[in-house]
Amino acid sequence: MAYAQTTTGSETAGYKAIGAGLAIGLAGIGGGIAVARTGAAGLSVLSEKPEAFGTVLLIVALGEGIAIYGLIIAILVIIIL
Repeated sequence: MAYAQTTTGSETAGYKAIGAGLAIGLAGIGGGIAVARTGAAGLSVLSEKPEAFGTVLLIVALGEGIAIYGLIIAILVIIIL
């Protein structure tokens, strides 16, 4: 006789952990790449125009936001799903 397989809480917890880890890891990598490129370009701009500091800071902060979004998604995956 064959029995239907049911998922237990421990199996879905593993999938949650994998999903949350991927969300944080991939968003962290993307945020790191964004900050590295915009930071390097921003330093070049600041060497020529020091008055553009606020704009450069804002653009670099937008790259950091990607990692924060990944953290929020990971928290939602663990709590809601």
